[in-house]
Amino acid sequence: MKKLQGLLFIVLFSVPLLFQFNFYQVLKLKTFDRFVPVGVASEYFAVLNITEEDVDREGGYPLPRSRLAEIQNKLIAQGAIGVGWVIAFPHADRLGGDADFAASMNYSRTVLPLFENDNGEYPGTVGTVILGDGAGGYIAKGTTENIAILKQTQWTDQGIASAPVDVDNLVRRIPLLYRTPDGWLAAFGTQVLKSLAGADTYVIKTNENGIEEIRVKGLPPIKVDSLGRKWVSWVTPHETTLQEMDVEGRFVFVGVTAAGVMPQLATPVGLLEPHYIQAALAESLLQENSPYIPDYALAVEAGVYLLTVGIMWALLSSLGITWGLLSGVVLFAGTTAVGGYFIQKGLLIDVTWALITQILAATVAFYLNFRTQYQLRQQIKKQFEHYLDPRQVKRLQDNPELLKLGGEKRYATFLFTDVRGFTALSESVSPEEVTYIMNKALTAQQKAVQQFEGTVDKYIGDAMMAFWNAPLNQPAHENSAITCALQIGKNIRLLNAQLQEEGLPTIAIGIGINTGYAIIGNMGSESRFDYTAIGDAVNTAARLESATKEQKVSLLVGETTVNGSSHRLKFVNEIHVKGKEKGLKVYTI
Repeated sequence: MKKLQGLLFIVLFSVPLLFQFNFYQVLKLKTFDRFVPVGVASEYFAVLNITEEDVDREGGYPLPRSRLAEIQNKLIAQGAIGVGWVIAFPHADRLGGDADFAASMNYSRTVLPLFENDNGEYPGTVGTVILGDGAGGYIAKGTTENIAILKQTQWTDQGIASAPVDVDNLVRRIPLLYRTPDGWLAAFGTQVLKSLAGADTYVIKTNENGIEEIRVKGLPPIKVDSLGRKWVSWVTPHETTLQEMDVEGRFVFVGVTAAGVMPQLATPVGLLEPHYIQAALAESLLQENSPYIPDYALAVEAGVYLLTVGIMWALLSSLGITWGLLSGVVLFAGTTAVGGYFIQKGLLIDVTWALITQILAATVAFYLNFRTQYQLRQQIKKQFEHYLDPRQVKRLQDNPELLKLGGEKRYATFLFTDVRGFTALSESVSPEEVTYIMNKALTAQQKAVQQFEGTVDKYIGDAMMAFWNAPLNQPAHENSAITCALQIGKNIRLLNAQLQEEGLPTIAIGIGINTGYAIIGNMGSESRFDYTAIGDAVNTAARLESATKEQKVSLLVGETTVNGSSHRLKFVNEIHVKGKEKGLKVYTI
């Protein structure tokens, strides 16, 4: 039953992972946001902000293109190795400064932005080489181009400066290349590196799932997801101003931070303008072990989930509560360590859902295990509390495995008692008084059995059956049974004194004890059973009790019991009982 429950649990909670439910994707992405290490900024890039103060100083926005030409020339003069304007120029400058701005771009590498829209228009595509059977890729719906005089200068390139968002509307992954009907367009940050490297083409390596990596001449292969998206490491860039111009040896991303000019996009590190995002993308392409989501991530995540949650369920279901919890904690810690190792190595493979489900599985399995053990303890208490010593009941409740239900062969000592002259007694007093006397007599016997940790099997009218060494192992059980018989005699004598005071007849009992093998366990029908013992040793104990009348003693003990006892017993006789061909040597105290 527990295995079926575990299987149903694992299948049910695998659905969000396998079908990538939105809440699961958000959880996974938030985990990566928290634990993906942030790299250190390189010395190759800088961000130049046109601030609110700059706009006021320049007399408003947009700045004249002639003024942008001055900024471009000054940046180059200050040692910049290239400039990326993350500002669109789809229309001619009404002040006529486009020629000056275009001329300033002839002295260094310059990258202009393409912003996406739905117009279905695309510029000329870049050269690509595809290694594989084809590629998926992120599809561009159209772009807003820059005016011809600017985009056609010798050292000017264009790149898409859009930043697609994830399911939670945050920017994390940016396509390095966008697919168009005619080919491929580079992202702005990708184009920056291609321009600096002087490369002519991109190499796209594919597999059966889509894009695997993108290569640019002069750079190590860049690992991407199947859509060609790169996970952005939100490196804090080197920042400078129009007045400072600290850009020597750096490619400069120019953008506007003045209020209301450029949109701010939501990222895991807050709201950022487009030029910050493209600078972060360029930095990410240079990061060693830069993180990416491999195309086999889902398979690994599902494998980790099935393995660890299955083990967690098995541990909490099969082990005891204490060891189960300790093992579960170790498994949880190990899974966490594996997830951390993946992320530190740049593999964005999520184990968060496995960890959450482990906690849920542990909770459910712990509850079911606790409930089962509680029900077992209650069953043990209900079954044994009336004829076992409370200390023995407590031992069975604490260690149910000590009890083998269903019947087992055990070497035990059996004791039978019977009230002498019960028929005459019942005829001499009223039924109510008979009941009163018998309850008192059986209680006196039961207390003695309980005192010496025996098990009261049953009451048979005026008789009682008890045994030792079941359901728990008991050393010297022969001694315990004989000592119990002596205590029963004492208890009956005390009871007789009480009965005399009450004007009621006294009683006498016979006791038979024998030791041997018997089958002990739950016996009966499917709907009703009792914990009892059957076997020749049991029958012999009953025959010995019957023989006490003939031998004129109150106690007869079988030879096997005597051999295992340290009590000094005296030989009575060798008797013949029903069902036995050989005579039995019997003893008394």
